[in-house]
Amino acid sequence: MAATIETLADEGYRRTSFAQIAKRAQISASLIPYHFANKDELIAHTLEGIATGWDAYVEQQVVTGASAGQRLERYIQASLAYMGTRPTHFAALIEIAFNARTPDGKLMYRSDEDDTGLTLLVSILEQGQQDGEFRAFDPRRMAIAIRGAINEFFGAMHKPGVAVEPYADDLIGIFRRAVAR
Repeated sequence: MAATIETLADEGYRRTSFAQIAKRAQISASLIPYHFANKDELIAHTLEGIATGWDAYVEQQVVTGASAGQRLERYIQASLAYMGTRPTHFAALIEIAFNARTPDGKLMYRSDEDDTGLTLLVSILEQGQQDGEFRAFDPRRMAIAIRGAINEFFGAMHKPGVAVEPYADDLIGIFRRAVAR
């Protein structure tokens, strides 16, 4: 999977092949089909691995928050920290999200129902509303806005002067005010 991530990030989705991955992993290309029937199956497995790792890390950080507000802060910080320290993972994720398709032609990226990170964020926002810490708003739409702001960072992170910590601090401030009662 590491070789697949690196190949996707360096070569792009269209140029990623079993041969390219095998070369990077320093194995025979004939070994890959032993585990994966085709490129689509390997890409789906890679997508799941990236997403599962990201979600698990974020969830691990979030549970330490005593209030919904603290959990929201930790969600933002952890999301940015995980992918901010793994730019190759994010590049591979973008390649998959915008290029990989299912056999019926739909983009392969996980549906919202399968997106445990988004589900976690919605639950944080709902809990904050139930506890009276957050104002009334649609938790799903707010979660999508927060995720969009988090994801936008990764497109800009290679530009001069862009750093994870100040961006995280800004997002926390923006969304704490957006949800405040």
